[in-house]
Amino acid sequence: MSPRELLLGSFNAAVAGADPLRIVPAHLPTPPKGRTLVVGAGKAAASMALAVEQHWPAGAPLEGTVITRYAHGLLTNRISVIEAGHPVPDEAGETAAKRIFESVRRLSKDDLLLVLVSGGGSALLSLPVESITMDDLKAITKELLRCGAMIQEINTVRKHLSLIQGGRLAAACRAQILALVISDVTGDDPTHIASGPCAPDPTTYQDALDILKRYECKIPAAVQATLERGIRGELAETPKPGDKVFARTENRVIATAQQSLQAAAKYFEANGVCAAILGDSVTGEAREVAKVYGALAREVKMHGQPWPAPVALISGGECTVTVRGKGRGGRCAEFLISLVDDLHGAEGIHAIACDTDGIDGTEDNAGAIATPDSIMRAAQLGLDAGTLLSNNDGYSFFAALDDLVVTGPTRTNVNDYRAILIL
Repeated sequence: MSPRELLLGSFNAAVAGADPLRIVPAHLPTPPKGRTLVVGAGKAAASMALAVEQHWPAGAPLEGTVITRYAHGLLTNRISVIEAGHPVPDEAGETAAKRIFESVRRLSKDDLLLVLVSGGGSALLSLPVESITMDDLKAITKELLRCGAMIQEINTVRKHLSLIQGGRLAAACRAQILALVISDVTGDDPTHIASGPCAPDPTTYQDALDILKRYECKIPAAVQATLERGIRGELAETPKPGDKVFARTENRVIATAQQSLQAAAKYFEANGVCAAILGDSVTGEAREVAKVYGALAREVKMHGQPWPAPVALISGGECTVTVRGKGRGGRCAEFLISLVDDLHGAEGIHAIACDTDGIDGTEDNAGAIATPDSIMRAAQLGLDAGTLLSNNDGYSFFAALDDLVVTGPTRTNVNDYRAILIL
């Protein structure tokens, strides 16, 4: 098996390890005395909804609505699947979120609310508070994505501008609630996944405003006024840990990056390559993380420390990109082109970096593959990795080499997957 095949096979194993059609059925509850309403949002929402339909008793009432990203839908019969904008929210998501919110408020104590939560849900489940518009929410989202804020920070702001996130969906419901959660954030805390519609929120209006000021975001006047009103106590805070509204709520994390890394490790080991998991919660600027991993790869290659070759160094998590250039590509392409630039053709070192949802940033690829001759082949085409990196243009680099990894939507999301194969 070639290094390319090994790397692609490991990524496929990681994605399969988070497949909702395999994972969801084991976590489905017994139907309640009343009816069951299914709601949800995220890149895995359609496949999670389909899994529920396929394994729910035929005679038991089941209905609902889930929201997923455009081109991520699936054909379902009992649960409506609506496509909307991501990573920037749009009016389709707002309309669907309002429909979800109103249906949840009509449930009784004999009913069950089954909530399907996955990464991407924060943008998709967008129901702004009355004092701001969707245009305001779009503007502040673009600012936060541009500045390189961590997803936990972005979600802190979103929670305090939403009628439905930050535990407010649970607060609006009288029924028992089971939230099945596929984690795409480091630490796997439900409060940060899709902005925790059914989870307690420890953050405050002050935290949200502090984040926007720290990153020097351009804040729409209505957003500024809303957060300041919340700080003064004129608006209710999000439900906090210990709030009685969560007494009837369970948030159950059913898939994580760690599980997918373990699946990839088993794949490597089944093919005769030792696998070292470096962590499922790697954060920081993608280009800087790549330099650290490049140094580790050289240590393995040159000195056999801390592992002898052949070995695959695998990791997950969510790096960030501070956009300074005008190029194309998400954090996986940014990580990989920085790694290529750092290794500068070191022999026997191959790598892959892909987002498990099949989309690196806003592009049409999941990520890319780097080979020892990437920098040489690029030079033959007149391309310099360092120059393209400075323009945040990893996509163009790997597209020119025909080394993009294109999978289409995987309909799951446990964050980024990286593997450095050292032979």
